[in-house]
Amino acid sequence: MDNWNWEVQNEDYLKRTIKRCRENKIILPTFEQLKHPETIPAEIQEELTHIDMEELHPLNLFRIHWRNDPVSGKIGDYNYLEIPPEITGVRARIIGMVGKHFPTGAHKVGATYGCLAPYLVTGRFDPEYHKAVWPSTGNYCRGGVFNSALLSVHSVAILPEEMSQERFDWLREKGAEVYATPGCESNVKEIYDKCHELAAQSDEYLILNQFDQFGNAVWHYEITGYAIQEIFKKEKSGRQRLSGFVSATGSAGTIAAGDYLRTQFPLIKVLGAEALQCPTLLMNGFGGHRIEGIGDKHVPWIHNIKNLDLVAAIDDEDALRLLRLFNEPAGQEWLAAQGVSQEVIEKLPLLGISSCANLLASIKMAKYYEMNENDVIFTIFTDSVEMYHSRLEEMNRNWGPYSELQAAVDWHSVVLKQSIDYLKELDYYARKTIHNLKYFTWIEQQGKDVEELNAQWYDEDYWQKRFSIVPKWDAMIRRFNEQVMGGNGF
Repeated sequence: MDNWNWEVQNEDYLKRTIKRCRENKIILPTFEQLKHPETIPAEIQEELTHIDMEELHPLNLFRIHWRNDPVSGKIGDYNYLEIPPEITGVRARIIGMVGKHFPTGAHKVGATYGCLAPYLVTGRFDPEYHKAVWPSTGNYCRGGVFNSALLSVHSVAILPEEMSQERFDWLREKGAEVYATPGCESNVKEIYDKCHELAAQSDEYLILNQFDQFGNAVWHYEITGYAIQEIFKKEKSGRQRLSGFVSATGSAGTIAAGDYLRTQFPLIKVLGAEALQCPTLLMNGFGGHRIEGIGDKHVPWIHNIKNLDLVAAIDDEDALRLLRLFNEPAGQEWLAAQGVSQEVIEKLPLLGISSCANLLASIKMAKYYEMNENDVIFTIFTDSVEMYHSRLEEMNRNWGPYSELQAAVDWHSVVLKQSIDYLKELDYYARKTIHNLKYFTWIEQQGKDVEELNAQWYDEDYWQKRFSIVPKWDAMIRRFNEQVMGGNGF
């Protein structure tokens, strides 16, 4: 049934991994260090100030957290941005965690580390033999290729052919073997099919699937959830409460931060966002959409549906129009005329397409619950406009040059008039209906055990058992580093 064994699996693999890390001067950060980056050894912190964030340097593994100062290179404050009511049109406070300041420019590198590190320290991965396969709808394979390059491991990126050109260019630049599968973000099964095809060719292809690897969810539970808690403590004023957490469902890694927040704020509402053009959770629907990076048309194995309070679908055109408003000069000028501070306007390019969708879903939540100034909603700004300049150029070609008039139209129709349509508050059986969708992907197609599927719903210890694994992983990481270093520093 449920194989949750994190003992060493292959001593030879482990020895070869230790040897590779010793040769490349790689030590692994613990989850605790990424949760509390101030505990990273002082000599590493100092060395990082001389290393570019995007450099393929092994110490950049110690930057896989939310507190990178992009100016000094030091550990700074948490990276987050509050979107003011002059933009949102709602009274509730909406704060987004900024993913731009991770290595690779997106927070998904955290998910890849959460998946890869346990494999390294338990002898599940042989760097002399295995090719690391990163199936993705965008940013996950970026993070996986980055981490693989640090280990001098052959990496394989699999992503839909309709993803932005910037993504493909970056992956090939980093030396990845790249496969473009048919379709768009919604075509996840085609990605799985390619994984099966490669695995059938050779067992050297080791699939690190973000949709079923619990390290993805564990990383966000432990690190993203805690970071949100700490920001709320800092930002809280008077009677304010942490009322909501909003995340596109995607691989269901990021939304696991909501599981952690539930332990600290039991009354919090957790909303899963998706594209209206492919309303999988909302309507058991299907289709294709343009909100890059949030693969759907299935329910990820690692998603704890019992912790989901609402689902909301965002029109992909709304997210694209908001991207234009935030990044085109005419849009920024119009926002300034509405009283939005220059400081905020300069930071709006920190939001990519899925970030814009998360912001719109947060506005839906605020309107649905009629939230006020005492309500604080947290969401995720996963990546920045840097990955979507080709999309802006495409919209200018297809829709015409951007103007202040168009900015006014976009704000009123996309933001101010964002309604509570296509939003569902979930009761017990609505959650179970979504959970049951896992059967068709994971049991029928991917060969998982139906007993474990039932355990995910009925076993009260199932999810906490996974989220409480970090102390064990950290102990193994520390032992691994000791063997790499041989009692000596670098």
